[in-house]
Amino acid sequence: MSFSSEIKEKLSKISNLANKEIVKYELIGYLISNNTVYKNEKIIYKTENEYNINRFSKLLSNLKILNYKIEIKGNNYIITTPIIEEIEEIRYTKEDIEYIGQMQKEELLKSIIRGAFLGAGSVNNPENKYHLEVILSTEKNAEIIIQMLAKLTIPSRKLERKNGYGVYIKDGEEISKFLALIGANSSVLKFEEIRVLREIKNNVNRKVNCETANLNKTINASVKQIEAIKKIQKRGQFDKLSENLKEIAKIRIENPDASLIELGKMLKNPIGKSGVNHRLNKILEIANMNK
Repeated sequence: MSFSSEIKEKLSKISNLANKEIVKYELIGYLISNNTVYKNEKIIYKTENEYNINRFSKLLSNLKILNYKIEIKGNNYIITTPIIEEIEEIRYTKEDIEYIGQMQKEELLKSIIRGAFLGAGSVNNPENKYHLEVILSTEKNAEIIIQMLAKLTIPSRKLERKNGYGVYIKDGEEISKFLALIGANSSVLKFEEIRVLREIKNNVNRKVNCETANLNKTINASVKQIEAIKKIQKRGQFDKLSENLKEIAKIRIENPDASLIELGKMLKNPIGKSGVNHRLNKILEIANMNK
């Protein structure tokens, strides 16, 4: 089962159907998703998720709308209900719901957002990447969901899709807040656990990559320095070097993997990184000079 399916299974079992107002607005969320169409005076909702279809039918039944039909066609569950007087208000709300964005009742905003996510939402497995998206039927509906999320302090963005308009979130922390907002509390714990492990793994990888890069840099510099020292020796110029340069040259050849700081500590009179670097650069200059 995908991460999204697990979340929808848990959301479908939320026990809040006693509140008729919450039920109505969660249903509105379903109806503004791109998986709902109006055709021949009927509302048709289609999904591959059986938990979704069960939740949708419970919402209808709770509102005393009983003349719906559920079919299975291929991988899809389809629920059809006539547009009747009891839900005529919801039908019109789908076309013009700007007023919802001005609602002060947070629970109703959350109900619409939960319904929209159940209707046509998805979340990537956080082990791979952070991406939550809800596909709405119209650009206006997408903008309204964005306004609602903003009111609930969750930033989101709009993206035009071939089959509607997506409202998406790519920040891990904001996705976690979204899941908590719609009531997927156990999924939040799982998401956060995976997110923390991923961040730790990324930090370790970054540190290893950084250390590897530094090690490669040290080795490459060491190879050039040793080649310069051998070049000076081959020319018979080594004994002409100052005592300081001779000392650092001998230590470098004996310790090819050592860092500049480590080399400085090995000297008879220890010096810092910049001092070691200065002496080795002087050796490079001498090696590159003509005889």
